[in-house]
Amino acid sequence: MDTNQIRQKFLDFQKKRGHAVIAPAPLVLENDPTTLFTGSGMQPLLPYLLGEPHPEGTRLADSQPSMRLQDIEDVGDPRHTTVFEMLGNWSLGDYFKKEQIPAFFEFLTKDIGLDPEKIYVTCFIGNEKYGIPKDTEAAQIWQETFKKAGIDAKIAEIDTAENGDKRGIKPGERIFFYNDKENWWSRGGGIETTPIGDPCGPDSEVFYDFGEDKQDEERYGKAHPASDGARFMEIGNQVFMQYRRNEDGTFSELEKKNVDFGGGLERIAAAAINSFDVFKISLLWPIITHLEKISGKKYEVSTDEMRIIADHLRGAYLLTAQGLTPANKQQGYALRRLIRRAVLKALDLGISSDFLPEIVPIIAENYAELPDSILTHRRQVLSVLTREEQAFRKTLNRGIKELHRLKAKGLTGLEIFKLQDTYGFPMELSVEQAYREGIELSKDWRAEFDAALNEQRERSKTASKGMFKGGLEDHGEQTVKYHTATHLTLGALQKLISDDIVQKGSNITADRMRLDFNLDRKLTPDEIKAVENQVNAWIKEDLPVEFAEFDKNYARDNLNTHGQFWERYPDKIKVYTIGDFDAPASREVCGGPHVKSTKEIGHFKIVKEESSASGIRRIKAIVE
Repeated sequence: MDTNQIRQKFLDFQKKRGHAVIAPAPLVLENDPTTLFTGSGMQPLLPYLLGEPHPEGTRLADSQPSMRLQDIEDVGDPRHTTVFEMLGNWSLGDYFKKEQIPAFFEFLTKDIGLDPEKIYVTCFIGNEKYGIPKDTEAAQIWQETFKKAGIDAKIAEIDTAENGDKRGIKPGERIFFYNDKENWWSRGGGIETTPIGDPCGPDSEVFYDFGEDKQDEERYGKAHPASDGARFMEIGNQVFMQYRRNEDGTFSELEKKNVDFGGGLERIAAAAINSFDVFKISLLWPIITHLEKISGKKYEVSTDEMRIIADHLRGAYLLTAQGLTPANKQQGYALRRLIRRAVLKALDLGISSDFLPEIVPIIAENYAELPDSILTHRRQVLSVLTREEQAFRKTLNRGIKELHRLKAKGLTGLEIFKLQDTYGFPMELSVEQAYREGIELSKDWRAEFDAALNEQRERSKTASKGMFKGGLEDHGEQTVKYHTATHLTLGALQKLISDDIVQKGSNITADRMRLDFNLDRKLTPDEIKAVENQVNAWIKEDLPVEFAEFDKNYARDNLNTHGQFWERYPDKIKVYTIGDFDAPASREVCGGPHVKSTKEIGHFKIVKEESSASGIRRIKAIVE
């Protein structure tokens, strides 16, 4: 069973359980500043987990490509990747623990064929400070589920991972209680860092046991599910969203409890072939076997380099296939970094000429089953990535020439930094080339390099303070007011300035809003005042803010609904209308949340109008 088959089996399994299979969100989300990329399956569904009805109903499933660049330095070990696919199913106020837990166990053991004896699970031990009880319900359901499979599953209270490293597990133990660091889910991590307004709750993680011989006890301590050792690997997480963080930091129960399940496709595929090395699955292994062929080196010898190349180029493919291009800022820079790291590792393998034209088609074939509606720019990927590789190799050649110019007097850390900053010539390559050619390095070159790098980072922080990120910072009351005010601002611009104006990005916090829009000139003071007055007039009219679900084409063609990514939307969409339905102040495709009427917003004031980029203007505003 290959990875594509597992994905399809999961979606078919969820269809049988009454789930609507929805299209995955793009890796770059329009209205979420919490991460550069979609980092989980639940991220695009946050408004619905907070209670807004979803157009497709209360049972949803998908397979969501995701990216987490915080793992980039860990790539090279057997289980970390920057890009991964998250199998997901959700219950929006429908079923809960007693239906979810046995269903996932059934999928793993019946549909995928995993040995139930190799499955271990964890539950939340509770938090007395915040009045969150121990999740004995989930543990009891797990015991019953294991019992039906002929397994007597004993329960152990470990609490912290550190305790587990010392204690290990005892015969028969299969269900383990851990604290909020391990078994509480929120976008901020543990209980203390749960964002205001966010849904959250205890989770129950599922692990696959690769065998006692995989644990390096001297390095990681005794084996237990939350250990960093190689015996256990998490393959799925069932989040039971029972709570929401209040403005005062306390927690209250959600009126409708939700299930948010996420399972790593790559990790489940690795468990299916009983390999702790996720790079041996069908989405990655063909890349590595071709790297062996063109480099003349073996995977067992050049493991780290080949894993990094396979991971980074797969991520670069998915980003580019969704329309992103390499650049020097934000998501474009992350894409550029993935490509350049892959090229550098190829040099380590002795691949000195362009190799992406050979690798990209392999990745494209691996993802041939994903439709064009997801990979909207797949036909441009090869040319985009090839140009970037060629440009970077030219950069490396310029850097080597500059290195040779400095050869006579030796290299300081500052010069190594300048080579990286000015020529894009990486520090590691400067040092390696220096050793290779006998160029003397200053005694404190590393400290000098770090000092120059830190100075640049501080300058960048100052320069980017308040930089546009796009989207809502949180779902608190004040932020929601600003969200609705942003819709009104766009409506006023379209009414008073040009009906061709569209949103080009937004950043909304509890303190202010920013709206970027297309316009090739500066707004005049009179125009700014007119927009401000129009928004305040709509606020004073106490217009209703309502949403309804419509067929996508009908909303676009018949209702004059504003939207940006029509090809990515599902067939049914949520549309927010502000004001009279037949003559609205604003009508947009949006997931919410919003105020119920405009009067809740307060007095609107534009504090600045400025250029954001070529042909893009920006309005900054507050409400008082």
